[in-house]
Amino acid sequence: MKFRNLALAACVLATTLLPNFAQAATANIIGGETKVALSSTFVSALGSLGVAPGAVGPASLFKGVATFPITVGVADLTNTLVDIGHVGGLSLTAGSTKVTLVNFQIEVLPGVAPYISGIVTVNGAIAGRLPLFDLTAIGNVYQPGKEWLSIQNVTVVLDPAAAAALNKVFGVTAFTGGFSIGTANTMALLETEYCK
Repeated sequence: MKFRNLALAACVLATTLLPNFAQAATANIIGGETKVALSSTFVSALGSLGVAPGAVGPASLFKGVATFPITVGVADLTNTLVDIGHVGGLSLTAGSTKVTLVNFQIEVLPGVAPYISGIVTVNGAIAGRLPLFDLTAIGNVYQPGKEWLSIQNVTVVLDPAAAAALNKVFGVTAFTGGFSIGTANTMALLETEYCK
């Protein structure tokens, strides 16, 4: 009897308190890439500070556009929520100081503003996974029946915490929260089973 009552309570909870979750269309992300066109403001600022940007493989940096391969993720296509993982990243080098920002994670989740986190290392020592960049709001980006999730023209700016960390590491005051990094475009491949 106790198990029957417990099952009934769970059923009531699922049907009354969680209707939006039951109706959501969720798909796994299995590949793709994110491209970020670095802003001239960011590139000029790095140059003036003597900081050289570079790519950490398998990411690439060519003519001011950084490309990061997508490895895994999940997307709630009904509510435009995503968690997208990448490999590779960026390096920032000034003299003997080298900072790497790798394994970027695009986070568009309930209750928080969209952002990108990444693993930060300083001269080879891991500092941890930190919020790095803030993103503009992402609208409805999925076309039903398509294999790709397209997220286009997203403004990327430096997170205040990341700005403070970069200033400390490089001994400058030039980086501030909201500093323009560039514009991101993501093409994420959805699991074939979803796109029937």
